[in-house]
Amino acid sequence: MPVDPPAYPVNLLVEGRRVLVVGGGTVALEKVTGLLAAGAGVHVISPEVVPELEALPVTVERRRYERGDVEGFRLAVACTDDPAANQAVHDDAEARGIWVNAADDPERCTYTLPARFDRGRLLVTVSTSGRSPAFTSWLRDQLAALIGPEYEALLDLVAEHRAALAAAGVRPPATSWREALDSGMLELIRDGQLVEAKALLDSVVGSATTAPEQREGAPPPCRSSSSD
Repeated sequence: MPVDPPAYPVNLLVEGRRVLVVGGGTVALEKVTGLLAAGAGVHVISPEVVPELEALPVTVERRRYERGDVEGFRLAVACTDDPAANQAVHDDAEARGIWVNAADDPERCTYTLPARFDRGRLLVTVSTSGRSPAFTSWLRDQLAALIGPEYEALLDLVAEHRAALAAAGVRPPATSWREALDSGMLELIRDGQLVEAKALLDSVVGSATTAPEQREGAPPPCRSSSSD
């Protein structure tokens, strides 16, 4: 069933945090792989575990879920083929204020997982609030075909430039970033002209060597009162 209440989209930072995954099949493998990529410390509880999952850097308990097993975790994922077990994970997590996801079971979720793809640090997600998983994955694939590696390169270029400006105390107008992104940099990067794209960014937004009067918090330039 679809999720009726509107969802509030967030990106959870799970690096170094403990996450419980209940289930050991191919669905659990997919969830665990994503969690590990985000730096989570994953603990798996399941009587049976596929070899690919057991080979990952996770801790595993080969047994059924027992009430209270969610204690001490920041996040939980239930992906068993037993509705009663998934319900128990959900109920325990809710009672302890732990966010829980039950795969393909929105009614037992306090968070859902969208379809996703990434280009380096660029993350694109798609969700239909459970209305059509097939449509979600189809649209994800459509977008993935349109958003190629040049977008990752553009992100890196803009992010590095922003960091350099911040370190130099230069604060360009907020509108200049959008102007730069609309200026044709993407096309230049797509054609392999990275130097030209960087020069275009400098010309629109400014560089870290911008005059002192454009630096954040800098006093206005002194003007001579002499006639020459």
